[in-house]
Amino acid sequence: MFLAALPMPGQNAYVAPSGLAVPSPGIDSTDPQSIVTIKSHVNEVNVLFIAMNKHGKFVRDLNKEDFNILDDHKPPQQIVRFSQQTDLPLRIGILIDTSGSIHGRFQFEQEAAVGFLQHTLRPHYDHAFAMGFNGRSKVAQDFTDNVTLLAAGIQKMEDGGGTALYDAIYSSCKEKLLKDDSDRPVRRALIIVSDGEDNQSEHTLSQAIYMAERAGVIIYTISTDDSGLILRGDKILEQVSDATGGRAFFPFKMKDIKTSFSAIEDELRSQYVISYHPANFDADGRFRSIEITALKKDLQVRARKGYFAPQQ
Repeated sequence: MFLAALPMPGQNAYVAPSGLAVPSPGIDSTDPQSIVTIKSHVNEVNVLFIAMNKHGKFVRDLNKEDFNILDDHKPPQQIVRFSQQTDLPLRIGILIDTSGSIHGRFQFEQEAAVGFLQHTLRPHYDHAFAMGFNGRSKVAQDFTDNVTLLAAGIQKMEDGGGTALYDAIYSSCKEKLLKDDSDRPVRRALIIVSDGEDNQSEHTLSQAIYMAERAGVIIYTISTDDSGLILRGDKILEQVSDATGGRAFFPFKMKDIKTSFSAIEDELRSQYVISYHPANFDADGRFRSIEITALKKDLQVRARKGYFAPQQ
């Protein structure tokens, strides 16, 4: 589940990564009414989520009556809107593990990541950046809609060294996606190709997840482990994805990596959005849980665990 904010009809607001609409910084502060607006918060939460049947197929014809939602364990004060979101602009980070442990699959992973961007990124609409990480993180190509530049950056990555996965997640969310200054709703996502083993990060796993939640980022992970076993790193990748409303993929063959990227592309275009005013809302900066369940039998909902309220 992705958190973003949409302005109410007739209101001048912009999208805040925290998940709530706040007054636009472009408002004329000389207008007394604008000053009042700046001091108030539009407490509207906009949640993106996935609905799937028991066969793992996306279900795209549901209505708001098919779901139950709880914010901070309470029903929302008011449901503002509900729709299927298939065309939001994408802000994507591709994070590729370049540590020595993935040497045998490195080139194929690079090619699969480039193929994903070629199929997914729409010029003048979507933007992505590419980062390689081992003991430290290095941006190979900053945000752009130019797939040729992204491909060149990914192909220049070299493998070797240790692994600082948590640091890569933390810095990507804080420095790239949290600072995104888009003036319209966007879908922020990280796609991580790694074995999930971390041995050099300064940040903890909890801190990495916290920053992803703060930035409203959904994380997809693709494991590079081909042992056929569920190892510690696989569990970490699954934990990161689950916490942010994403999905973890465990391809056992190299060709399956491309299939994983294709599934992510499909999912990014197959989400619902529900906007609501939470009940008993306080701008206290704390984490508020979100629970979305399907009322129809054999339907599963995958959504982010919650969001951070703004702090006055």
